[in-house]
Amino acid sequence: VGDGNEVAHIDLLIGSKTGPVGTAFANALANQSAGHSNLLAVLTPNLLAKPATVLVTKVTIKGMKQAVQMFGPAQYAVAKAVADSVADGTIPASAADDLVIVCGVFIHP
Repeated sequence: VGDGNEVAHIDLLIGSKTGPVGTAFANALANQSAGHSNLLAVLTPNLLAKPATVLVTKVTIKGMKQAVQMFGPAQYAVAKAVADSVADGTIPASAADDLVIVCGVFIHP
């Protein structure tokens, strides 16, 4: 709806926190850079999605508009999708504490 670019997509890794995805998860949190502020997916303040999920920006954030998109609706949408996937059994609830998710997020600048 509207004019211009309205493109957003994600790339997703899910795996054991003790395996390669766990290493990627830790590296995403530990290795931040200017314009690429990786963040944890939260459903509400201080309520992390389970499995723990880190969002990795795929485009350099250069202003408040992009920051608001990433830290607002994109972050919440990913957190909600993870929670819904556990609720509907796509991700087994029994495995939620042993898994981590790395989610690369592209929002057209």
